[in-house]
Parts: sequence; C-alpha cells; structure tokens
Amino acid sequence: MNGRGKSDSLIVPRKFPNKVRGAPRTAEGMEGRGLAKGNPDQQTRFRTQGRGDLRHALRRIRQAARKDKRIRFTALWHHVYRVERLREAYYKVKRNASPGVDGETWRSYGENLEENLWVLSQRLRQGAYRAKPVKRVYIPKGDGRQRPLGITVLEDKIVQRAVTQVLEEIYETDFKGFSYGFRPGRSAHDALDALAVGVTRKKVSWVLDVDIRGFFDTIDHEWLTKFVEHRVVDRRVVRHIRKWLKAGVLEEGMQRPTEEGTPQGASVSPLMANIYLHYVLDLWAAWWRKKRAHGEMIIVRYADDVVMGFQHRSDAEVFLEELRQRFGKFNLTLNEDKTRLIEFGRFAAENRKRRGEGKPESFEFLGFTHSCSRTRNGKFVVLRHTARRRMRAKLKEIKEELRQRLHSSIQEIGRWLQSVLRGHYRYYGVPRNGRALNAFRHFVTRLWFRAIRRRSQKSRINWKKMDRLTKRWFPYPKILHPYPWQRVRVTTQGRSPVR
Repeated sequence: MNGRGKSDSLIVPRKFPNKVRGAPRTAEGMEGRGLAKGNPDQQTRFRTQGRGDLRHALRRIRQAARKDKRIRFTALWHHVYRVERLREAYYKVKRNASPGVDGETWRSYGENLEENLWVLSQRLRQGAYRAKPVKRVYIPKGDGRQRPLGITVLEDKIVQRAVTQVLEEIYETDFKGFSYGFRPGRSAHDALDALAVGVTRKKVSWVLDVDIRGFFDTIDHEWLTKFVEHRVVDRRVVRHIRKWLKAGVLEEGMQRPTEEGTPQGASVSPLMANIYLHYVLDLWAAWWRKKRAHGEMIIVRYADDVVMGFQHRSDAEVFLEELRQRFGKFNLTLNEDKTRLIEFGRFAAENRKRRGEGKPESFEFLGFTHSCSRTRNGKFVVLRHTARRRMRAKLKEIKEELRQRLHSSIQEIGRWLQSVLRGHYRYYGVPRNGRALNAFRHFVTRLWFRAIRRRSQKSRINWKKMDRLTKRWFPYPKILHPYPWQRVRVTTQGRSPVR
C-alpha cells in the first residue's frame, strides 16, 4: 500500500503526480492501464503483503519497461519504502562489513529490526530521510597504488539496495547483451567466456583493450541524472540518488563535498556506473558497429573493463580516436598508458611471423592474461592463465596475514589457507590454467613453511613433515569451469554473447 491507500501497482492518475516537465504521454498512458486482462485491482492486490507480492510488483515493472522502451516511470518510490522490501534488502547486506560514520553494524541494527525498519519506512515515506557522509578508506591495488573505497552507513545500504532492486527491473530490459558487470544472473566468467568465444569464432584480428582513467571518481553527476531521467522521472527516486551522490566524504575526520564520482562500495554505485556507461559507451558502440564498421566487431564490457575485437585495423584506429572524443563530452578520459591496440586472433601469429615481429602480444582482462595458442590438433584457442600481478598481489597478502597469525595453531592456519586455496580455484579454475593453479599451491606451501620455521628457532620442521601438512590441509587444484563455448551455448541459447 502507498501513502494514499492505493494498491502497489503501476496505475497512476491521468496527470503527472510530480509535475515533471517534458515527460511524454506514453509514460502516463502505459502506467495508466493494467498489463493483463481483467480487473487491475484483482491482478495486483494480494490478501497478504509478502514476498510473492513484492515479486509480482517487480514483475509488472519489468513488463512495462520491456513493452515500451520509451516509457518514463513516474511512480516508483512506494515500491521502495515498503517494510517488506527494506527487510529483504537488510538481509542482503554483507553482515560482517565495516560500519559507516554512525558506527551501526548489521548485528546491532537487527536487535530491534522490525521497529528500525518501520521507522526508516516512515522517514522515507514522509521525506525525512537524509543520506549520511561516506567514510573513505584505501585498499592496496595490484600495481602498488591505493584504491579509494567508500563505506556507507547501514541504513543507506538498505535503502540503496531497495532502490537498486526496483530500478534493475527497468534497466535490465535496456542494457546490452555484451554488458556483464554487476548484473543479476551474470558473472565475470560469463564475460570471460563471451570474449574467448567471440575472438575464436568471429573474424577478429585486432583487440582494443580499453582502460578508463579513474572511472568511478569522475562520473559527472549532472549527466548521470539526465541518463536516469531517460527512464525514471519519479522525483523522489531521482532526489535520493542525488542525495547519495552529494552526501560527501569523511576522511581523517574531515568532511568534504563530492562534486563528481560515485563512491566505490556503495550499494547503488554498480547500477549507476552501468547506467552511465550504457548511455556513454554501449549504445554508441553498438551504433558504431552497425553503421561505421567495415568488418566484424565484438564488444565485451564488465563494469569499466572493456575489450573490443575488430576484423580490420583501420576500424579499430578510427573507433579509438572517436572514442576519445566521445568520452571527452562526458567527463571521461582514457588511460593512454594502459589502453592498447594489439594484433590478436587466429591469424596473428602467422602474420607476425611473416613480418618477423615475434609472437602476438597478450592482454589482461578480469584477472586473466589472454594469449594466442593452439591445441595439439592445431586448432586456435584463446589461452587464459592467472595474471602474474594478480598472483603476486595475492601471495603478498597471504604472507602478511601469516605474519599476523604467527602464533595461531597449525589447525587454525591450515583451515584458513584451505579456504583461501578453494576460493582461488573457484575463480581461476578454468580450462588450460592447471599449471598456474599448481604454481599457486606450491608458493602458498613455501610461504607457510617459512612461517612455521619463523615461529621458533628450535623448529624441526622439514619438507617431509611439510608435505604431510599440505596433504592434510591443502586441496589439489581442480578445473571447476567448463570450456567457454559450453557455457556460452547454455546461457545465450543461440544469441550472440558479444552483441
């Protein structure tokens, strides 16, 4: 139920309730009628407001968005402040996450959960909700630099997750098939497999590895708001998105405003980033492929990590130059040191050998180094193995943690390292990466061996005893993922994974 006692359907009065200027009549007309035959009230109202009611409301939003790509939604906020929606969002928040500036943790908030959610719902309903500043912390990156991370307060996380859940129903009908990052039902391995299949089966001879400089820190707030309003003109939704963008950052006790960018770590940031790049890059790149490219072209994007394949070098060079101009209009810039155009594909090795230029270059994408290779039968494949800098960074992290756990028991450290190895295998266990997995297990073994010897000068540990320890605690590497074309065939069901 919303504030006026209406049903939680998409039915709105025959005028724009928020007096939004420029909203097309299609939005009013679309939301003003039921999507199914029969009595709309019976279609949307349940005897009890439960999880089925929430899913039904979201399904109607998705149906409306899919039916008319130009519809602009004017009444969405009542879907957000329902206690059931907020409760569902609360249980999706990471439970052991660091608290924000208010010090509220997931566990402490849940001690009086129903009352807290009811009060939060009333504040959202009455317009009394205020976003709090984001606590800024830094985490090390693989290249030695520091990545800024924003820690939002718990209630902001809850509301942002509720808003994200509603808006995803709209934008999931709009986003392109080659966009994989932070989307329901899609993963990094889907993007990796799509890229491998695209390079192998399409006429790809050149790969453009695109790196956007400081993407999350340079998102233009005004442009992002305009992009959101292409589909959402509910002023309450747009106003709260602005609140989160302008909430400010608290760093070393000093609060400063944020004029651009969206904090990494906020629940709403991945969706906002996808919306921004959907309008800045995806739609334009799809148009460019259709209207400007002379040969085949593939696109794979995971958040701000973008890889494109071209049949002709001339297409790639023209696209890269026009991409610089395109980004310049929307406050984005390419990292010229990391953006590379390389010869890559089934004919790359042969062509470079003919010119006396050596083996084809490789590139990194989502933690894997991609290189040209061939099977024993001479068939071209994209070889994917763990990126060296990622492995070095992870081993360095393990080494530091072992120093912190210097006096922990063997059993405790063994269980922890066992979980580390299993997590590593789950992500990097792709076909033809077995050698890198074995190397990682070997290096972790050496680190633990040194840590045990450091515990005492009288330690009698030797490699024979260490071998027994590793057999007890360390699982052997496993290839846990199928070959790329197997997963792509199942998930796309005949549709192109790079379109």
